[in-house]
Amino acid sequence: MKCKIVALGIVALTMISAVTETHSQTVSALVKPISSKYDVEIDKLISKMTLEEKIGMLHGNSMFSTGGVKRLGIPELKMADGPLGVREEISRDNWSSAGWTNDFATYYPASGALAATWNTKMAYTFGNSVGQELRARGKDMLLSPAINIVRTPLGGRTYEYLTEDPFLNKKMAVQLVTGLQKNDVMACIKHFAANNQETNRDFYDVQMDERTLREIYLPAFEAAIKEAKAYSIMGAYNKFRGEYLCENDYMLNQILRNEWGFKGIVVSDWAAVHSTVKSLKNGLDIEMGTPKPFNEFFLADKLIAAVKAGEISEAEIDIHVKRILRTLFQVKAMGAKDRVKGSIATEAHYQDAYKIAAESVVLLKNENNALPLKLAGIKSIAVIGNNATKKNALGGFGAGVKTKREITPLEGLKNRLPASIKINYAEGYLERYEEKKSGKLGDITLSGPVTIDQLDPVKLQEAIEAAKNSDMVIIFAGSNRDYETEASDRRNLKLPFGQEELIKKILEVNPKTIVVFIGGAPFDIDEIDKKTSAMVWSWFNGSEGGNALADVLLGNVNPSGKLPWTMPKNINESPAHATNSFPGDKTLTYNEGILVGYRWFDTKKIEPLYPFGYGLSYTNFSINNFTTDKTSYGKGETIRVKCTIKNTGSRYGAEVAQLYVSDPVCSVLRPDKELKAFEKVFLKPGESKTIELTIKVADLAFYDETKKGWNVETGEFVLHMGNSSRNISKSVKISVK
Repeated sequence: MKCKIVALGIVALTMISAVTETHSQTVSALVKPISSKYDVEIDKLISKMTLEEKIGMLHGNSMFSTGGVKRLGIPELKMADGPLGVREEISRDNWSSAGWTNDFATYYPASGALAATWNTKMAYTFGNSVGQELRARGKDMLLSPAINIVRTPLGGRTYEYLTEDPFLNKKMAVQLVTGLQKNDVMACIKHFAANNQETNRDFYDVQMDERTLREIYLPAFEAAIKEAKAYSIMGAYNKFRGEYLCENDYMLNQILRNEWGFKGIVVSDWAAVHSTVKSLKNGLDIEMGTPKPFNEFFLADKLIAAVKAGEISEAEIDIHVKRILRTLFQVKAMGAKDRVKGSIATEAHYQDAYKIAAESVVLLKNENNALPLKLAGIKSIAVIGNNATKKNALGGFGAGVKTKREITPLEGLKNRLPASIKINYAEGYLERYEEKKSGKLGDITLSGPVTIDQLDPVKLQEAIEAAKNSDMVIIFAGSNRDYETEASDRRNLKLPFGQEELIKKILEVNPKTIVVFIGGAPFDIDEIDKKTSAMVWSWFNGSEGGNALADVLLGNVNPSGKLPWTMPKNINESPAHATNSFPGDKTLTYNEGILVGYRWFDTKKIEPLYPFGYGLSYTNFSINNFTTDKTSYGKGETIRVKCTIKNTGSRYGAEVAQLYVSDPVCSVLRPDKELKAFEKVFLKPGESKTIELTIKVADLAFYDETKKGWNVETGEFVLHMGNSSRNISKSVKISVK
């Protein structure tokens, strides 16, 4: 198999690969499960607490903290948002800024970018770096990562999630949580669970079969709990099978605590609580919320009254208080003097952000080797698009970062291009929105932005003139965090603000045009794909995003990103939409079942625009000598797979070996193939490396609803080695006996 893939300029890529080598510690060596060694001390503390003090610990006493008991040395539990880095300090009783001058932080690439690295070491780097910043801000809990499955390309929080695949999802999540919690802080993994859209998120009721729940929507949460020992988890807004997820006995008690052995604390999403006694008995520990008097929360004065009325015992309250105290001891907020101090907005952390960004950029198309840019004889470059200067650390409804450094794409090019090359910048399109209009139930844009998609004639002409008068053009298109945002989903896959028309008109006057998309979720770019020779996909990519992107375009860094989701040709081919199960109304049935993302496209033989796992490089790779250690395995054994990856091109780069498995004869429907292992390999020109990937036979199982458990049926399985779900170099058959 030959495929174009990543390679950096030798210096830049060596720097990135070096950081991956420094993380040699295993997850098991770093994981510290919540300890019961403090229980005697905790019981003594609880015995001295009043009912009011206990209940004060079970709800917010500010926007991002719960009550402490100062007289007993129990501190507040202090939280911070953190999908892109540690959020600026918020006022204690409202969403406005606290006005601090020392809460600037590093802006890290969004989770979609992190997943696109296909490098678990980068996930560890992300978690460790953010964890240090969280401690420097004096916090105990990061309200992150969000590890929900990307079910629809229209999801407003797709940029904040990792991927459409449960295996890639859990592998990245485990390393992120491990890296984070080594810094004496808690990860709060969210949003548990089946929370996959923003439309009607406060009340929609998800209905899905048990197999779909177990195979698709729970694996990352389970791995984060069992393998990374996450200390906290956030209950979602929506209902699941008729019961709100912050008071869902099946999810919080039966699965999370009884099956998985979770010992940590369950925190509500903000204003996601709907009851007092039921919430506590069904597994919630802490209620957080939006601005209103904190004593009016369900787990505040109402809970005090419920205890006094005999509706719930004080012994039940003690259970939840004990869980909170255990986590406070675990992260050394109590009872220790050697807690990690942390550091924030340092050059080392900016470099962490750079390394992730550099590995995340995906080369979608590169006809005639248009990239990297060849600057010989080039005197001028037109840089076109609002996204060349748009900043995304802040914006939209979701949590952002107040940062002193955010390098835009235009700034990155200015930093990297020779001074002799003139940059002709033109905005090209205006980022404009209609005034919000009232909507009906189920309206996707009920609270979200509606774009104005007509081009401004003056801006268009400026862009055309810049393109005409330049040797080549780079268009920065796509989205931003004001458009892709929490609390609303996108209306469609169209590029907003008239960008498709702009790109077509620029290509007419200067065919030497590179199109760079910046966004968190797929767009309908089929027509643009047909007309341009080179396309690059980047992300909301952190403080150093512009420098990383410029390095990729100029060849200082060889792109190695792989798509963490499928890019469809049109929205109606995507599973949730093809089955008419998005956005739903009060009830939302996941009609596609287990066929989420590439599972749907591959099983239904639908050709996507770009498949899951896809990404080109400035060099070429071959994957050969694909073998298994045996041809037949017992159900308790491990399959060991080897293959040799060779860099057959002329640049240093990286390839991602992706191992998929098929079960062609089964008593239930299985997807065409499922990702079961992967490894990113960095190679010099001409260098080859033999790698070994392992799969436990038990991981070939499907969830058997009749047996209420996992089932590996005997018979034949097919292992596929490739570099995307659609580019398979070789397949090998094995049998399970």
